[in-house]
Amino acid sequence: MEPVRIDGSFGEGGGQIIRSAVTLSAITGKPVEVENIRSNRKIPGLRPQHMLGIKILSKICQAKVEGLHVSSTSLRFSPSHGIDMELRENVGTAGSIPLILQVLIPAVSLLKKRLKISIIGGTDVPWSPTADYTKFVLGEAFSRVGIDFSLDIKNRGYYPKGGGLIETEIFPCKNTKVVSLLERTTKSAKMFCSYHDIPKDVVQQEIDDARKILEGNGFKVDHSVREENALDKGCSILVFSHDDTSVIGSDVIYQKNMAGIGKAVANKFIESSLGVDSSLSDMLVVPLSLIPETSVFRVKQITKHLETNLFVASKITDCRYRIGKLDDGFEVRIIGRSDSGMQ
Repeated sequence: MEPVRIDGSFGEGGGQIIRSAVTLSAITGKPVEVENIRSNRKIPGLRPQHMLGIKILSKICQAKVEGLHVSSTSLRFSPSHGIDMELRENVGTAGSIPLILQVLIPAVSLLKKRLKISIIGGTDVPWSPTADYTKFVLGEAFSRVGIDFSLDIKNRGYYPKGGGLIETEIFPCKNTKVVSLLERTTKSAKMFCSYHDIPKDVVQQEIDDARKILEGNGFKVDHSVREENALDKGCSILVFSHDDTSVIGSDVIYQKNMAGIGKAVANKFIESSLGVDSSLSDMLVVPLSLIPETSVFRVKQITKHLETNLFVASKITDCRYRIGKLDDGFEVRIIGRSDSGMQ
């Protein structure tokens, strides 16, 4: 079978294209070839943090992979049939475990396989969703599609040393379901904060700032603050809510200082008043592109990551999508294809 060719410089032009392409390739059985990988980045080509998810997925779907090495600007991924597995993996750096799970969770579940995996690496690091976001926001959204997984954060891993440990079990999908996520109606929110080696009063001030903003906007807030061991100092905060017509999360991590992160995470949550937040919008594209009915969600903005995933999904699955402008955001409709080749 000739591979589906994907231009890796399209849209955000980063690791997202690779992750989505190999995930959809594994599920559909269609080989893919991605060229111009990260060609517009300061250091082009594959980096170590992009490679582990592909390596693990290649084991699960018994894929033949060409070009999987550091600085490679072209990758060919040719899958076979999936198998159940138990694995232990180590990123070796503070590379993001949540981004690796973005590849594995939909692929394994939609292949109707089971995976138990322990991964050592970064749990809450820059340019990635936090582990808590993955567990409580992505987990809720995927469950509505029919994709279920458990996630246990054993140790936190912050940048630059990593050393976090996440144990995950991914379950075979029984039935896929369309979603309609249009508007948040709930006025209840939850806030989780985890930190290490930062004064408790400094962390508490940020939590208080976030809570004041949320309560000032009419939200009842259930919050939890936990000090957890880690190799580096760090802090992550997640605010999220679920109701019948929305799944919304906002997360933030400590980088150079704590000042203002509480206000930032609360304001970002308040602004996401439609059906999904901007980060979740692109994560939903892969499974929705494979469901042979119409799913719809509303989001405040169309991000480069969302555009990229829609482009990649349409190339591999032949799904169709429409984006409509609303007064306060955008409506995205994804019409999946029953003949997309899902194994």
